[in-house]
Amino acid sequence: MTVSADGRLSLSATGQLGTTLALARRRCSRLAKFSNGELMGKKVNMTPKYQRLCNKNVKSNICMSLTTNIAGESKLRDLEMEKRDPRTVVAIILGGGAGTRLFPLTKRRAKPAVPIGGAYRLIDVPMSNCINSGINKVYILTQFNSASLNRHISRAYNFGNGVNFGDGYVEILAATQTPGEAGKRWFQGTADAVRQFHWLFEDARSKEIEDVLILSGDHLYRMDYMDFVQNHRQSGADITISSLPIDDRRASDFGLMKIDNKGRILSFSEKPKGAELKAMAVDTTVLGLSKEEAEKKPYIASMGVYVFKKEILLNLLRWRFPTANDFGSEIIPASAKEFFIKAYLFNDYWEDIGTIRSFFEANLALTEHPPRFSFYDAAKPIFTSRRNLPPSKIDNCKVVDSIISHGSFLNNCFIEHSVVGIRSRINAGVHLKDTVMLGADFYETDAERAGLLSEEGVPIGIGENTKIKDCIIDKNARIGKNVVIANSEGVQEADRSSEGFYIRSGISVILKNSIIKDGFVI
Repeated sequence: MTVSADGRLSLSATGQLGTTLALARRRCSRLAKFSNGELMGKKVNMTPKYQRLCNKNVKSNICMSLTTNIAGESKLRDLEMEKRDPRTVVAIILGGGAGTRLFPLTKRRAKPAVPIGGAYRLIDVPMSNCINSGINKVYILTQFNSASLNRHISRAYNFGNGVNFGDGYVEILAATQTPGEAGKRWFQGTADAVRQFHWLFEDARSKEIEDVLILSGDHLYRMDYMDFVQNHRQSGADITISSLPIDDRRASDFGLMKIDNKGRILSFSEKPKGAELKAMAVDTTVLGLSKEEAEKKPYIASMGVYVFKKEILLNLLRWRFPTANDFGSEIIPASAKEFFIKAYLFNDYWEDIGTIRSFFEANLALTEHPPRFSFYDAAKPIFTSRRNLPPSKIDNCKVVDSIISHGSFLNNCFIEHSVVGIRSRINAGVHLKDTVMLGADFYETDAERAGLLSEEGVPIGIGENTKIKDCIIDKNARIGKNVVIANSEGVQEADRSSEGFYIRSGISVILKNSIIKDGFVI
């Protein structure tokens, strides 16, 4: 081994190099011996003397970090490992706006607090992705109806009895008003929400932060965020956008991106149609798709998942575009010519749970064989609040292609292609089909139920001989006996809140805590 004047190491093909090549090939031990003590603790470039041989086994000019140990040996850390260090990443999960498209499920809760999959909430998806990626510094920005979200986060992700965050943190930041003209308004959009808390990045806890993940609280997907961040760092991009290849059928529902042959984003178009849509078609093999896949999916859609260099994010929010309110429609399109913005391919299941229809279909899709998305993954689990509920009790029932969550009581009923949430109670003769039942927050005692029935009241759950189809039943709903909920007239939109329900996109939605009397027909 020799050291040149510019600090480059040249290793011969004998002795230590042979060992180094073998270790590099196996990507195992990071130990190597160096005789020159002046190099200890310095970053140097390793250039193989025998270029042709080394190119087959190790990366040329790979950057190493050298640190001293007591045996006079140096521990070798590949820069790729440094680039994957989650301690230098903070995630910001956006709680979203008023949730009008998900109304009435958002009538009393923030969008990320909406239950999904029988036992989870939407916020559990990005939170679990962060945990499984090793990211333990998380902020959640909320503005509307945040009480149940705050309660869930404190139970599921605190330091005492929830998920252990080690030296990290998870904090909920609610919209606030502060003295001064700029502080007298609520969040105006995704970018404005982050801008109003820019001072967090000047905090002592943020001194090691290099990159900021911007995530949405109403998406359903499983993703390794550190793969995303590592790709961002290796490319040298200022901003990287997680993108989804899509076909002609769905393309006009998304913001599309035009890229060059290196994946750099050149332009954006928000929900284009006709000739404008055709103009946004690209060769998606650039992002790694096969030729066959690229022909089927010639468009690239933004998922609304971003990673920014911290300094770039602060510059854009505070100085470059101080009045821009939204990342997707304002800041990022305006930055494309000035900054290096790159697309990152995410070619897996992803769904925006932004509407009643998408929420309904995404839940029912969980019952498929196999499902497009599954909460059952031992390697990358989806975490949620621990409730200590007993197993469900199912007595003489027929259950087909359905999910029955824990703590439920089912008696002599027929459940077909449905999701039944925690603490649900379904009585004899009930038929549920294509129904999402969110469950209940508490149990009623047998005495309480008997008292209600004796006074012609309705207990929590579904009463005898009730038939329900194409319906979402929110928590703690009380549905009586011999009720029919089928929307047989095919109504698309209706506000019947005084009677305990809405119809949205043809789907009946029974309100939280509502009472549907015996014999009622929808």
